[in-house]
Amino acid sequence: MTLDDIELPDDLLWVNEYQWQPVAQETERTLTGALLVQEQAKLYGREIELSGEQSGWVSRSIIEALKVLEAEAGKIMTLTLADSRTFSVIFDRSNGAAVEAQQVLPYAYPDNDYLYSLTIRLLTVAP
Repeated sequence: MTLDDIELPDDLLWVNEYQWQPVAQETERTLTGALLVQEQAKLYGREIELSGEQSGWVSRSIIEALKVLEAEAGKIMTLTLADSRTFSVIFDRSNGAAVEAQQVLPYAYPDNDYLYSLTIRLLTVAP
């Protein structure tokens, strides 16, 4: 699995893969009491949350590389999953940090090889 040129572990889980609603819908009542329903297929904006709390651990150097990418506004990246599906994505910053990492075992002075659990939040965009 890769995000641009950063190699990620293949066992990161796409935790919200089946929460996507591909159709947007709005309903409204008219003054006569009739129900108006408008529907349209969504083109982009699918949330992709990759998480590896129990697996998919990464080194501190990978976290640092992801944080550099996260600091770039408007950066469009290519996400390639382990099953070869690809998506054009941006970081999803709508609910805080798009890249979160926690040490697997707390240590005061981790080196670049120290392991972290990782969560990455992305949104699909037009290629």
